[in-house]
Amino acid sequence: MRPEPGGCCCRRTVRANGCVANGEVRNGYVRSSAAAAAAAAAAAGQIHHVTQNGGLYKRPFNEAFEETPMLVAVLTYVGYGVLTLFGYLRDFLRYWRIEKCHHATEREEQKDFVSLYQDFENFYTRNLYMRIRDNWNRPICSVPGARVDIMERQSHDYNWSFKYTGNIIKGVINMGSYNYLGFARNTGSCQEAAAKVLEEYGAGVCSTRQEIGNLDKHEELEELVARFLGVEAAMAYGMGFATNSMNIPALVGKGCLILSDELNHASLVLGARLSGATIRIFKHNNMQSLEKLLKDAIVYGQPRTRRPWKKILILVEGIYSMEGSIVRLPEVIALKKKYKAYLYLDEAHSIGALGPTGRGVVEYFGLDPEDVDVMMGTFTKSFGASGGYIGGKKELIDYLRTHSHSAVYATSLSPPVVEQIITSMKCIMGQDGTSLGKECVQQLAENTRYFRRRLKEMGFIIYGNEDSPVVPLMLYMPAKIGAFGREMLKRNIGVVVVGFPATPIIESRARFCLSAAHTKEILDTALKEIDEVGDLLQLKYSRHRLVPLLDRPFDETTYEETED
Repeated sequence: MRPEPGGCCCRRTVRANGCVANGEVRNGYVRSSAAAAAAAAAAAGQIHHVTQNGGLYKRPFNEAFEETPMLVAVLTYVGYGVLTLFGYLRDFLRYWRIEKCHHATEREEQKDFVSLYQDFENFYTRNLYMRIRDNWNRPICSVPGARVDIMERQSHDYNWSFKYTGNIIKGVINMGSYNYLGFARNTGSCQEAAAKVLEEYGAGVCSTRQEIGNLDKHEELEELVARFLGVEAAMAYGMGFATNSMNIPALVGKGCLILSDELNHASLVLGARLSGATIRIFKHNNMQSLEKLLKDAIVYGQPRTRRPWKKILILVEGIYSMEGSIVRLPEVIALKKKYKAYLYLDEAHSIGALGPTGRGVVEYFGLDPEDVDVMMGTFTKSFGASGGYIGGKKELIDYLRTHSHSAVYATSLSPPVVEQIITSMKCIMGQDGTSLGKECVQQLAENTRYFRRRLKEMGFIIYGNEDSPVVPLMLYMPAKIGAFGREMLKRNIGVVVVGFPATPIIESRARFCLSAAHTKEILDTALKEIDEVGDLLQLKYSRHRLVPLLDRPFDETTYEETED
């Protein structure tokens, strides 16, 4: 099942990462002006937009990651150091029962047992996470649209437990949900169609697809997904996380090699580990690092035996949910063809959110879906539902129907959820007789560019691609994680804050997710409050020096395809 050679979009030798540029080229990035002008602008402290539009790209590819200021990095490490010291002091006080111990411990009669609750492993949870725990797991009691209602709660024991006050915080601007196209709503065509199917089919299927849980709605959904993606066949699953974690082990096993981006989602990481295949990690979106691993895999083969790998599978995401970056898919496909590897693309965040008609990162770059061996995505974000899918060749889908644990053992998708997906997907495709879907895709793109541009103008450091609706705003210091979340909620804005270990220790951040449901008035209100909190907490770290993500000393990459 090795892919046939041919069809590579660029056969001529190009510079690193496929760049052919008029300006300065460095490790695959093209400066937006000539070298002399760029140097002069750098001396003047101006912003340089790092772009790439080489032979493999049919559109500009603008992505920026500003370097962490040295003073901020040092103070962040000091802050974590102080928290750690106080953590050990408090653990000492708890040990001698001077301070009350809230965390889970063994009963007295189990003291001689091997520890069930690893005390050291819970150190971070006890002493750092608990300080800011009130920023997570906030219960909402409304549709996750542009605005949400949040149940108010209080803690009288430093976030170890919470009590609800009975009050509802109304109309909180929702900047955290993955409702990219605004289909998560309780009115309109999707709600009406789902309600009708609920009356006819009920809420659950109570069986697997292989037994008696295969409905006509499931068949209709899979045919629609295949047409939407432009592939031969597709299969739907009840859970997005399990779509990755249960299907990767069905595709690769012992004697196979997985090359995984260092920032891949936990579901991809778990699936790779469960497969039993050898896993090697390449630097995030770094094509030189990926090609080096591919070369080594071909030259050296398996460890000890030196036999060729049975399969080489490259795992990447369309949009990386913590960085806001977009995969350099044209280059990944070129490398995959050159070295005869397979490509597994996770479009959980990019399907519906990228491309002129919302068909994801493949359409965004103007590529052929057949060049991606396994196209995975979820219905939990742009479609306002739940579950996931895999699309590709008919042979692939037929194989997964009998070998995927998710297909064989998991309960089928709920009928109302299936109808929600079908109705929203038809809307995006324009099959509902309206232009609403296309307008939502365009509105999301406009909101994304506007929001990112305004944050940059304010002086915040934000990560990612200019077209990515995932917008990380850098906070850095541990104390500012909780402070930012609380201050924003005081101003009636709900945000997601993220810190170590979900991110590198000095790269704590707030993550905004844009939606087509956000109006300009909503975004301007949010931006005004973000600007105010940024001044209050001194978060405007930007010095307007954008650093290329791939600015690393690897050999240059060429993409001429080799023939068998």
